[in-house]
Amino acid sequence: MGIVAGLDSSPDFTRIVVCDSDTGAVLRQGYAPHPLENADGGSRPSDVDPQAWLLSLGEAAGGGLLEGVQAIGVSAQQNAVVPLDSQGNTVRPAMAGADKRAQVAAADLVDALGGREAWAQAVGSVPQAAQPVAKLRWLARTEPEAAQRTAVLLQAHDWLVWQLLGRPVRRTTDRGGASGTGYWSAATGAYRPDLVELALGHQVMLPEVIGPSDAAGTTPEGLLISAGTGETMAAAFGLGLGLGDAVVSLGASGSVMAVHPEALVDQSGMITSLADATGMHLPVVTTLNAVRTLRGAAEMLGLADLESLSDLAMKSTPGAHGLVLLPYLEGERTPNLPHTAGTLAGLRRESMKPEHLARAAFEGMLCGLADALDVMRGRGVEVRRVFLLGAAAELSAVQASAPALFGAQVVVPQPADYAAIGAARQAAWALGVSQGTLDPRTPPAWQGAAAQVLDPGDELAVGQAVRQQFVSVREQTHPGAFRS
Repeated sequence: MGIVAGLDSSPDFTRIVVCDSDTGAVLRQGYAPHPLENADGGSRPSDVDPQAWLLSLGEAAGGGLLEGVQAIGVSAQQNAVVPLDSQGNTVRPAMAGADKRAQVAAADLVDALGGREAWAQAVGSVPQAAQPVAKLRWLARTEPEAAQRTAVLLQAHDWLVWQLLGRPVRRTTDRGGASGTGYWSAATGAYRPDLVELALGHQVMLPEVIGPSDAAGTTPEGLLISAGTGETMAAAFGLGLGLGDAVVSLGASGSVMAVHPEALVDQSGMITSLADATGMHLPVVTTLNAVRTLRGAAEMLGLADLESLSDLAMKSTPGAHGLVLLPYLEGERTPNLPHTAGTLAGLRRESMKPEHLARAAFEGMLCGLADALDVMRGRGVEVRRVFLLGAAAELSAVQASAPALFGAQVVVPQPADYAAIGAARQAAWALGVSQGTLDPRTPPAWQGAAAQVLDPGDELAVGQAVRQQFVSVREQTHPGAFRS
């Protein structure tokens, strides 16, 4: 039996799991928050001193947590750019998270390359404010001296791997992390240095993209460090996703991703074509309105929490007595309606009751995500079962409606540190390959996540009728939205 560790450095904390390399059984765990104060005293939360990630890692690994560990995998927040100078020092704090400062820069880049279709063809995604390529454009425009000094670009997991290895000359990344930058194509497996120059104004060194089972290196103490990857890819690997599996993530906004054997080029820009941590692909479709729809409905109805909203919704019936909510409260990305607002349709005297509005909020949120699933299906992505993630996945009103509205089996995994588990699984893969016990093309067969399984059953026809009602209102209100 070998022992491996996976660490997940999220925006707020570091979690570490230590696992049996053969079975994936979690042997012990560590946790530490990131320091509360950001690099500039907290006034700009998108600017983060990367040393905070190291401090948190050290605290999480304290007390002998890593004793006996033979390999470590690193998962970290995506879209965090660490600009380095020619000596390997940070030029400025890392630009992390969904940085709204780069919204104008993202739009500039779209125009500079000739539109959304040109970007989709080039790298499989259209620039968004959170993406590294947009942050580089913002840096060049706003902090030109820092931009000029930037000689090397790393992401969060790249930087952490590099630090763990003692800052070697060789810097690496993986397909998953590279695919989210906006200057690496999952379809061709190659960087587009011209897009870096378009954004930053000059060429820089980019990390070598290594394979899913490759090792980034070995520490002087003999500890193997695997390639590392982004949080999304690590979580998919930790969940044990395969072909036919999709994930619907319920945050304030929502996202749908699925495992697919090929990179997708979507000229509408609705699909972002990412690579996963196994050699496959992870097309992603994002909606702007998920749990924020539920929170808005709860506030409107004077309810204290989402559990109360769910209980109220369960007093209604499928279809919410004719009420349909288009949940485009912050505009919408899927379909591309950035300047629209939400719509409540089907008001009649008998439907104007709190429980029907509550039910319409849940159904509207889920139908919006079903639209995102249909974008995937329309491009040939197979969806046999849907993993539902996020705290809202536990709500009874979500579980009662999701299988029928999605038209698929729904799996609600038990809460766990899936990104850290995925990082540990990657470490076990690299360790096995280095020892000659695993095939570089086949990851270790760890047991899948424990989960609650929900089938559409007899409710499928009812759910599809509710869905059709939603689509009908959407087409009346925004005709041709998915054809634009």
